[in-house]
Amino acid sequence: MPAFFLWYFIITLLGWLTFPLIHSLFPALADRGYTLSRAAGLLIWAYIFWLFASLGIAQNDLGGIFLALAVIIGTSIFAIVNRQSSIVGFLKSNLRLILITEILFLAAFAFFAFARSANPELYSTEKPMELAFISGILRSPTFPPQDPWLSGYSISYYYFGYVMTAMLTRISDINPSMGHNLMLALIFALAAIGSYGVLYNLLSKLQGTGYKLQGEDSTLQSTNSSFSILHSALLAPLFLIFISNLEALLEVLHRKGFFWTKDLITGAYTSPFWTWLDMKELTMPPILPAQWTPDRYLWWWRASRVIQDYDMRGSHREVIDEFPFFSFLLGDLHPHVLAIPFSLLAIAVALNIFLDGERRRMNFFGAELRITSANFLFSALVIGGLAFLNTWDILIAATLIVGAYIFIRAREDGWNASRFEDALIFGFPLGVLSILLYLPFYLGFSSQAGGILPNMMFSTRGAHLWIMWGTLFIPIFAYLAHYFFYDENGLPRSKTSGVQKFHFWTAFSLGLGFTLLLWILSWLIGWLGSYLEKDFVLMFLSSQNMSAGEFFNATNLRRLNHIGSLITLLAILIPTLAYLFPKPQNQTQIETHASRITNHVPRITNYSPHQFVFLLVTLAVVLVLAPDFLYLRDQFGYRINTIFKFYYQAWILLSLAAAFGTAYLFQKLNGLKDILFRALMSIIIFAGLLYPIFGLMNKTNDFTPLYGFSLDDFDRVRRENPDEAAAIDFLRTVPNGVVAEAVGDGYSAYARVSAHTGLQTVIGWPGHEAQWRGSFAPQGSRREDVTRLYITSRWEDAREVIEKYNIRYIYIGGLEQTSMQVNEEKFKSRMKIIFQQGIVTIYEMP
Repeated sequence: MPAFFLWYFIITLLGWLTFPLIHSLFPALADRGYTLSRAAGLLIWAYIFWLFASLGIAQNDLGGIFLALAVIIGTSIFAIVNRQSSIVGFLKSNLRLILITEILFLAAFAFFAFARSANPELYSTEKPMELAFISGILRSPTFPPQDPWLSGYSISYYYFGYVMTAMLTRISDINPSMGHNLMLALIFALAAIGSYGVLYNLLSKLQGTGYKLQGEDSTLQSTNSSFSILHSALLAPLFLIFISNLEALLEVLHRKGFFWTKDLITGAYTSPFWTWLDMKELTMPPILPAQWTPDRYLWWWRASRVIQDYDMRGSHREVIDEFPFFSFLLGDLHPHVLAIPFSLLAIAVALNIFLDGERRRMNFFGAELRITSANFLFSALVIGGLAFLNTWDILIAATLIVGAYIFIRAREDGWNASRFEDALIFGFPLGVLSILLYLPFYLGFSSQAGGILPNMMFSTRGAHLWIMWGTLFIPIFAYLAHYFFYDENGLPRSKTSGVQKFHFWTAFSLGLGFTLLLWILSWLIGWLGSYLEKDFVLMFLSSQNMSAGEFFNATNLRRLNHIGSLITLLAILIPTLAYLFPKPQNQTQIETHASRITNHVPRITNYSPHQFVFLLVTLAVVLVLAPDFLYLRDQFGYRINTIFKFYYQAWILLSLAAAFGTAYLFQKLNGLKDILFRALMSIIIFAGLLYPIFGLMNKTNDFTPLYGFSLDDFDRVRRENPDEAAAIDFLRTVPNGVVAEAVGDGYSAYARVSAHTGLQTVIGWPGHEAQWRGSFAPQGSRREDVTRLYITSRWEDAREVIEKYNIRYIYIGGLEQTSMQVNEEKFKSRMKIIFQQGIVTIYEMP
């Protein structure tokens, strides 16, 4: 409990310190960046600390952390002195916004910290790896931090989020295992207020684009509208971090026995529906007696494996399609989760540019950029930070920010070939700077990614696409339909003929042409591969028992059978493109016609938030569509990871669009349409909340943990294995050095000593290290050498291994004794026992 309040105080103070700095960076946003100040502050603080530690200016300790904080405090004081009246004026006039933001942050942080305290385990899935990184960073005197699972090497992974976690863990003086769980709760809270802020700014801008009645009290109207916006913006965190896909609804229906028929003779249950749906576990008959609550072991896991892929022989290939609440429920503090608040920060940067917040210019080697130098630097800091947090995100964030810049240039000069020049002049130096700012990271980073490969045989079924995205697609479809029939002021477009027309045929051509281009590109890459990697292609075709012609025909026939997903995505993409690039409007015609119909005084602006939402939707649909044709090459060898990373980013974008569309329609609809839409959204929200409700109850044992509430998983270690817990506590106090421990495969109890202590071990999880570094080459014979170290009876053999890897500590515990025939005599006679309790003995080289 004290650690929770300390983290809350630190992050809140950091947000207040940072707000004066970013107040001037978001002039077009109604909240001036207040809702994102905590995320911005954490990014800037961690960056300064990491850079100082990487360059040798500071050590990786409390002194270095406070030095970085002192830089923020100093620049914040400078900002306050120079913009005091503006900042104070904002705070006084936005007390409601500030109050709701503070309440939302505290409530979200407390809620998820409470949820994690009911199930704080860190021994499953990727959590041991994440714990190892946090512990390893805490152990490293400088940066780059040491890799706890590969002695002699630094971490080769996007570890920025773990630096942030380690900083807060060190300041609060808690175990890394508690820091892991508190960081997960903090990310949840930062995502809540970040998404709230983005939607609040969109809705606030929308309020400023409407017509006002003549003689109306604008102050009263503004106050009432602001009050409505403050509450409507809460839809963003609802859609982003709570609402989930429809798999939980299927679990409920399946558990209750819907769509199953019992054969009266054999007693067997059959179901054409569940067989057609073809989702693992759900094709099996339900357990009797039927009930409403899902209770199958790990039933909630299936929600992250909705998409079902099969090769041409019918062999199943697992696909990961996580969404935010699944990640939070699972408890993994993986980079894609850590990056959520900072992805929202990047969206806010793009929104500020899009809404024409940058009226000043900067000169870049003779080229005039429509952005201030401070905002250019901050944009690069955010983009580069996202690459350091979760490298997959850099292209999405950069595309959005550069796209927003192109739009403001198009508003000045129209759509012509010069926009390509704008993209290059703005995007290239921005990308270069984002890399240079984080250059020490790239110098030691290697990856398994290796280009783009074609995906010819895996296409997403329409049914699976709707299960995954239905809770977001439905409000987006409703919003797009309304926008087709009514303009932004609620006027029927049929009555304002000529006022606004859309390039629907152009959009249709673009949408269909882009899809065709992806299809052609996939086969073109495949055709080139048949020459460059002829043996591999022949081996692959042989594995599918097909010739090239048969494979071409069969895969395209499968695409036609799965055409529902493509139709759905094009049904979103085509109107979105049409709305994104509307035909030029006749200003005089608009004013005359609008005044005649409504007696309103028109207030026209080109900076519509609708277009920004359409930009978000367009990018999201591309992210969902692209993996049906292409995937990024990695060690998995198919689209599993591309779907995972792309879908996750698409969820962030589409959740904001769904929240905006819902809030907009709640405001614009009336009468029967309003009633029907609210009823529809009530059903959608209910269906989307089934997963977090039932999932939390299942994961936390109905919030009645067997051993009480705790945020520290190390309490479990102390309870289950007190000898090992004592040994780990001891190793946390010893000087740095390489520790030998048992080696085994990933997703297991192996590498637990290094994970908890941060000491480097010879080799941790071999498969993970190969993923991080692109191959098994750096590992060499480490696994076999460690085994030889433990089982050999010859001291000479053992000493050879010890000297080869500079091993200082040898750990012998229960796992070592059960996984190998340990010969301990050679250690007893030549090494010093520094710890011994129960089944655990630790030796040190003299």
